[in-house]
Amino acid sequence: MVSTLSHIREIERVGMGAVSPRDTPVIQSWLRCLNDYKLDPTIAQEAYIVPEFKLREHREQAEELIRIGRSGLEALFTQIAGQNYVLLLSDGRGVTVDFMGDPTFDNQLRKAGLYLGSEWSENRAGTCAVGACIVSGEPVIIHQDDHFDTSHIGLTCTAAPVYDTLGDLTAVLDISQLRSPTAKASQQLALHLVASTARRIELANLMTRTRNDWVLRLARSPEFLDVDPDAAIALDGSGRITGLTHGGFGALARSMNMRGLATRDFLGQPISEIFDIDIDDLPRFMRGRPNGERLLRARNGLVLFASAIAPAVNIRAPKVPEPRLPRALRDLSNGDAAMERLQIRAAKLAARDIPILIQGETGSGKEYLARAIHDSCGGNGNFVAVNCAAIPEHLIESELFGYASGAFTGASQKGKRGLIEEASGGTLFLDEIGDMPLGLQSRLLRVLSENEIQAIGALKSKPVRLRVLSASHRDLTDLVKDGRFRQDLYYRLNAATVSLPALREREDLGWLIDQMLRRIEKENGASYRIDTAARAALLAHDWPGNLRELSNVLRVAAALSEDGVLDLACLPDHLFAGDATVASGLDDDLRQALRDCGDNVSALARKLGVNRSTIHRRLNRLN
Repeated sequence: MVSTLSHIREIERVGMGAVSPRDTPVIQSWLRCLNDYKLDPTIAQEAYIVPEFKLREHREQAEELIRIGRSGLEALFTQIAGQNYVLLLSDGRGVTVDFMGDPTFDNQLRKAGLYLGSEWSENRAGTCAVGACIVSGEPVIIHQDDHFDTSHIGLTCTAAPVYDTLGDLTAVLDISQLRSPTAKASQQLALHLVASTARRIELANLMTRTRNDWVLRLARSPEFLDVDPDAAIALDGSGRITGLTHGGFGALARSMNMRGLATRDFLGQPISEIFDIDIDDLPRFMRGRPNGERLLRARNGLVLFASAIAPAVNIRAPKVPEPRLPRALRDLSNGDAAMERLQIRAAKLAARDIPILIQGETGSGKEYLARAIHDSCGGNGNFVAVNCAAIPEHLIESELFGYASGAFTGASQKGKRGLIEEASGGTLFLDEIGDMPLGLQSRLLRVLSENEIQAIGALKSKPVRLRVLSASHRDLTDLVKDGRFRQDLYYRLNAATVSLPALREREDLGWLIDQMLRRIEKENGASYRIDTAARAALLAHDWPGNLRELSNVLRVAAALSEDGVLDLACLPDHLFAGDATVASGLDDDLRQALRDCGDNVSALARKLGVNRSTIHRRLNRLN
């Protein structure tokens, strides 16, 4: 084992750009520790065990996962018995929620952090297997002096991620030793065992959560198809994917030339787009059929063995996913395939108390979606929306955190509750989170980590319990790379991501136009109708401003309408300014229609079913 001093010197050289023979995941983690978390390799930190009340919270949130994974953990621990390994199951925040080890060494294990309640997040413990696995999403070995902190360089730790059925990292399985052979290669068997067990836990979780769906197990060879498949996919009654095992399916997807696709990209997709089958073909893959008849061909030609398990209640008629959606989410779209996949994903996430990052272009409806998620999980507490880009930088801290009486010149004598405290017990929605000042990001991270808030000028902290949703139209990973957004906060907020399609990509634009017009009717106490030509113009527009632009356009048109009819003359000029081709085409159509009527405006008005004044107004716009 290397000396403490030489270990520190090596980390410092790597931080200065020196080449190192260590594995890439280790180097990347060291650099995160130095550059993102500002950890000092010369300062050794003892292993951190969370307080008992916090451990209870973490275990309660992971209760179902612990129950589902317990048999897999026990089987793994039996395999490694006698090798002085300790088994840890950590949640997505790096806190150990289940533990198996030799009780004879309890004191040593607790001191080393190989114990129930230990926190192995990378920003707290430095380079470690659990923390590196959470960040990378891949299995990893952190062996002896691969560890960043000198207090851990005697350990060897091997970890693999456990993903939920939506493709989000939900836990990390780790096996560690206090002492081990010097060679890192000695842990290759440990890596294989922990990755295989993680895959089995994912399968057990999928089977538990999809009892009313078909499950299709897949393997490259038939021997372990029914007991330890490479991957599994859950399908609803219409043949759309509702969940899958991440690790195994990712490998199969790569072999099917589907690189670059995240697990979540497959949710909501028809199985027929990936394999040469549909929902009615599944019974022929059920157990009892000869293996030779259970061959499945992927669209790219790859042949796999398949085993189908029917739902607990086998309803042959296709199931429509919409009735299972909470109404608040169901009302966001009407028949758009991308939105349907998003709604299914958001409904499942809404039932879990995890942070969600909403991405999408400006004006695409991120706050609508955030409010729908809040309403879908019972709507308990307040929904507090904060636009981080709209509040002046010198005010945003006091707006978010509040202030105590007399905290600063001009402060109210009564003090002021901040928006975070207002959201306690409910949902805090941080819109345009990428525009939050760096200094304030640190304070927000502490709130999310410790579940407490301290107002400006206050001497004591207050506990807060809230759900955090955030949104950005910018790529936060780019901001992290540029040093404008804290990486640790990014991972704290980005437990799961949902991406809203742009308005121009949506198949239900006509329905959205009608829904928005109904809302304007209620606000104005009036009735409106869109004529054929105006509707064609609205459907043809590119909508760079998305829902916000559509709302403004319809409000202007309603204000300019005569007798409640929204026609071409009512549409704002800017609607055509950026789309000369569409505008020109509509104008040419109008000119040709007038010529066809012998330049008789009255005849054209009768033909189109509009007033003569409408034709005259449009012709005046054309000079």
